[in-house]
Amino acid sequence: MILNAVWHKQWTTNVKVNVLAGMTATLALVPDSLAFSLMAGVPPTVGIYASICILLVTTFLGGRPGMISAAAGSMAVLMLTLVKEHGIAYLFAATILTGIIQYLMGAFKLGKLMNFVPHGVLTGFVNALAILIFMSQLRYFQGAAWTMYALVAATLAIIYVLPRFFKAIPSPLIAVAVLTLAVWAFGMGDVSRIGDIAVIDASLPSFLLPDIPFSWETLMIILPYSLSLAVVGFTETLLTHNLLDEMTEERTDKNKEMRGQGIANFVAGFFGGMAGCALVAESVLNVKMGGRNRLSTLVAALFLFLLVVIAGDLLALVPMAAL
Repeated sequence: MILNAVWHKQWTTNVKVNVLAGMTATLALVPDSLAFSLMAGVPPTVGIYASICILLVTTFLGGRPGMISAAAGSMAVLMLTLVKEHGIAYLFAATILTGIIQYLMGAFKLGKLMNFVPHGVLTGFVNALAILIFMSQLRYFQGAAWTMYALVAATLAIIYVLPRFFKAIPSPLIAVAVLTLAVWAFGMGDVSRIGDIAVIDASLPSFLLPDIPFSWETLMIILPYSLSLAVVGFTETLLTHNLLDEMTEERTDKNKEMRGQGIANFVAGFFGGMAGCALVAESVLNVKMGGRNRLSTLVAALFLFLLVVIAGDLLALVPMAAL
């Protein structure tokens, strides 16, 4: 009976709301995954593959339902030097080792340390990240035509005005669909699209072993990066975890989440992905849209997979103004 109740709560409660929330979160996740790949100096598919793998694994093994975990900018900045000096294969190896370290963090119950983080730190973390996200978007306005500003205004109007009259479908999802259709229909060639940022390779991720020497020297090269990635991922994930627990008035298992994150990064490294962690912006968006169970994150992973592998050409048409 208990297992049936848990299954129902996590998979069959508010199905429509969770499906739409997961799809909305994915649309926010796509440009981030591409941008974080470029930030780390790797092909765009590395961030996409990482996001798909991490989302799928944490959906089933994570401790915080509804939390979106994927390739992350805070971790991408730590990878650039490793990739430049040693190559992408070392990044995959470092990602695998990061997963092992994070799993051990969960196994040794280090998640309880986050219980001592003051509320003011959590507030500062969220506000600082909001400012950084806002600042990161400004580069898309450099040299942009007036249509860019008009589309941004239209997007915001749809997001904030439409819910007063229609709530069956999340307004951000409608905004992206409407703006994409408008840009395509009116032939707005001066508007930046996802396809202008990166070429999306519509191929399936495949299992691989990092092409590196399995030696003590290799371990000494990747260990400092893996430790840094593990600590940053641990911090951002559990701060996000705390925030969502507060939003939903739930207490969920932080140590289980770290074990799940560890396994997710371990798997991602074998499928050509980079290390990742929880993303506060996409996680908050998902929860606010009603994505509070595991179905929402499963939908996000599958929708991202379908967008990239099956509808890559369509995805490339989405204007950055809408995102």
